[in-house]
Amino acid sequence: MPLSEVRTGQRVKLQAIRAGRSLQARLAAMGLVPGVELEVVSNSLWGPLIIAIKESRVILGRGVTEKIEVA
Repeated sequence: MPLSEVRTGQRVKLQAIRAGRSLQARLAAMGLVPGVELEVVSNSLWGPLIIAIKESRVILGRGVTEKIEVA
């Protein structure tokens, strides 16, 4: 399922990033690589999605979260 559908408070594992190389590289620099576990801190109907990955918080736009597959 896409990351955009994960509810606040849920922990998931990143499976794949369905995007071009530049976006994949940018997300990898933030620690978002296949196999990493993350927690959705905030996912409201409007606005960006906030995730916790390792000891950091990352804010992602809706378009990006549609391209990130998690389980």
